[in-house]
Amino acid sequence: MSAPATRLDGLLGEALRANLQGRLSHFIEDEHSPAIAMFAPEQREHNRAGDWYGEHAGKWLYAAAKAAARSGDTTLRGHVQRVADFLVSVQEPNGYLGTYAIDHRFMVQQPPKPVSWDGAPSVRTWDIWTHGYLVLGLLEVHRHSGEARHLDAARRIGDLCLRTLTEGGIDITELGNHFGMSATVLLDPAVELHLVTGEARYLELARRILAQANDEPNLALLTRALADTDAAFIATGKAYQLAWNLVGLAKLYRATGEHDYRVAVDNLWNSIREKHLTLGGGPWGGVAHRSREVFNAPGTFSPHAYVETCSTLAWIQLNRELLAISGEARYAEEIERSAYNDLLAAQAPNGEDWCYYVFPNGKRVHTTYWRCCKSSGAMALEELPAIVYAHGEDTLSVNLYGASETRFTLRGHVVTVRQQTRYPFDGAIALQVQTPVAVRFSLRLRIPSWAADASVHVNGVPLDHRLISGDYAAIEREWRDGDEVTLQLPMRPVLHRAINRNVQESKAPDGSDVRQEVLRFEYVAITCGPLVYATGLIDGFKVEETVRLPNGGPEDWLSFDPGDADAMPTVRLELGYRPPLDFAPYFCAGGRVDGAWRLTWLPLAPALP
Repeated sequence: MSAPATRLDGLLGEALRANLQGRLSHFIEDEHSPAIAMFAPEQREHNRAGDWYGEHAGKWLYAAAKAAARSGDTTLRGHVQRVADFLVSVQEPNGYLGTYAIDHRFMVQQPPKPVSWDGAPSVRTWDIWTHGYLVLGLLEVHRHSGEARHLDAARRIGDLCLRTLTEGGIDITELGNHFGMSATVLLDPAVELHLVTGEARYLELARRILAQANDEPNLALLTRALADTDAAFIATGKAYQLAWNLVGLAKLYRATGEHDYRVAVDNLWNSIREKHLTLGGGPWGGVAHRSREVFNAPGTFSPHAYVETCSTLAWIQLNRELLAISGEARYAEEIERSAYNDLLAAQAPNGEDWCYYVFPNGKRVHTTYWRCCKSSGAMALEELPAIVYAHGEDTLSVNLYGASETRFTLRGHVVTVRQQTRYPFDGAIALQVQTPVAVRFSLRLRIPSWAADASVHVNGVPLDHRLISGDYAAIEREWRDGDEVTLQLPMRPVLHRAINRNVQESKAPDGSDVRQEVLRFEYVAITCGPLVYATGLIDGFKVEETVRLPNGGPEDWLSFDPGDADAMPTVRLELGYRPPLDFAPYFCAGGRVDGAWRLTWLPLAPALP
């Protein structure tokens, strides 16, 4: 079976079209675009500022190459080719392709760095970071163009990094903040180079990066992960960098099959999934901590905490890798949750503007021109078309739901599967098969964990085996042209609770435990199907409303209206003592405009003595 060629319509299709017509088409066009002009030798030789701006080149190449390939946009393809060729032309003979003056480059030994909370190097550098994204971008261009020069440029970067970390005597953790995590992200492009070329030296590079990451006492990435350390206590707990390191570690497991690598990734995946995600699936932090972008201590909750869009990208990519490795439905579900909530909540409909941060409760703020999250959001969206459907030997898996179409070749025949649905607003999904001849394959449908009482029919006949929420339902049969599968995923509003609490703990003189709760605030929020729901400012001006829930179960005072082609779905909360509160999908609450407020968690009235 060939790889599926996929077109997305519906909500994700709209986001992808905006992405292509907005940021990807206009942010970078040629070597004169500001994000590329900084690589010109005459600018490079004077740059000692140190910041991250060079990352946009590789991120844009990666996302724009994917977008041009899926859309057939010849103008964008031309921009990608021109920019990639310019970068190849300014690469130095030793492989260097960054934005830094000679004395600030990652190959140059620096004086001992001062002690700081995030382990920042003495000469603050994102040089390795920029080269990591350039490798990924050049490899993606090569994947679609087949031009050897783009692959060779990526190879030369990898070779320079290997020389620097071996005979150059540089420890990679000296090159990045967060006790090296912003440099050890090179693990991902290093393994990708090995997977693309099959060359052992890039696997050697990846192993050296991991060894040095593990030898840094404040990071100790593999050792701490194997010990099941919480994600908040790996180095500084920086969400974006840690998740990107895990993407590399998952790829290294794929390349080597070494058991410890998979255990380490699984341990930290579980830590993030269970303790460090918003209801909308984004990694969050920033509550009473040193940085807005590091994971909170386990058990910490605030509705005003931060989700950095870059972290959502890395989380989606980590789940992409684990889905490819295992085929397990839980990873697809995490991708879908993040995409439909915190990712789309950061994108503006024009495809140009993005939020650096989104908050469960807070104001929408579109970030400035150079910010990293604008390119990360564009990258994250372009990951999705390849994830919606996956193929195996005589198997097609439907990982994400939404209006779409995929075509693949099976035993010489082109087969099309078309998904018609209003999902994620409605749980009714129809899949039609088009094939010139009868073909046998297994169609695997993901049954979301929230979809109790889901049902599947094939040509109107109910499936004859039990569906398991959180797993795939496999339908193996000989498919004929016009066959139709209908999937019904019942969508009911679900009430979620969270607590911001503080318990004072000590020992009495006799050694017994003393525990006293000194702070407790409870909150409620609503989901329906894969979507989180939120309201705007309460009564038009209040940033929160303390609610007293009615008697009876939520089914008595929570109702769902799926809307239609002209109206978004809503969830209504009937409290009885005040006018109802109406909730819209979080991603579009407030109209997706700069300055709009979104309130997901509402304080719950305290229980009185």
